[in-house]
Amino acid sequence: MIDGMSFEPLQRELDRWQAAGRVARFWLRDDDAIEPTPHLERLLAVTGESAVPLTLAVIPGLTGEALAARLAAEYAVSVAVHGWSHTNHAGPERKKQELGSDRPADVVLGELAEGFRLLERRHPDRFLPVLVPPWNRIDAALIPALPGLGFAALSVYGRAKPGGPLPLLNTHVDIIDWHGTRGGRGGEELVAELVAELRDRFAGSDEPIGVLTHHLVHDAAAWNFLSALFAATGRHPAVRWSGAPALLQT
Repeated sequence: MIDGMSFEPLQRELDRWQAAGRVARFWLRDDDAIEPTPHLERLLAVTGESAVPLTLAVIPGLTGEALAARLAAEYAVSVAVHGWSHTNHAGPERKKQELGSDRPADVVLGELAEGFRLLERRHPDRFLPVLVPPWNRIDAALIPALPGLGFAALSVYGRAKPGGPLPLLNTHVDIIDWHGTRGGRGGEELVAELVAELRDRFAGSDEPIGVLTHHLVHDAAAWNFLSALFAATGRHPAVRWSGAPALLQT
């Protein structure tokens, strides 16, 4: 029991990994960063205290020098490209999407190229050539062009399907209840999802488990779960929290 949440199912699964001499890889992606805010400060503090590397998906068209200056000394933070302006261009009856087929491909790719160059210039020591599509959606016809823009990987949501034109570094457990409270989801449900992901990896998949957060909308439940998760996993010998740059090299 950690902060009123039962992590016992997770602990049992990790103990099984330890008994088998195996180590599960986790990574953390946080979306929609734009500028320094109190919520960002809290995220940096929580991850820093727990020694958990952080990948911030930054919106190029909305960010500025203030965020670059704030992250300059954050050596465990990497910066990925979160589309261009996080603008929905899909029709009213369709799921939200910025990188869809509603606009000419050259326009969409031009924005991505500009976003890549902008973040690479502003965050030279922290830049990660990874595209994180807003709402985790991208038209499949655009993906083959991404390596030509400099992207080394794509990060969306869900278990990766092999055979695409560039590597996937996905997230799998989103701590936000987007269809309900729009705050943190229940700890029991999140623990169950983490256990399911671990069991999938134990059965043979070597995909790192990605935890997805959105610091700008975190409520007390979200912050409490994140802190408790880091406490439960940070001390366990069967867990390694890795930074996205290291994962892309393996």
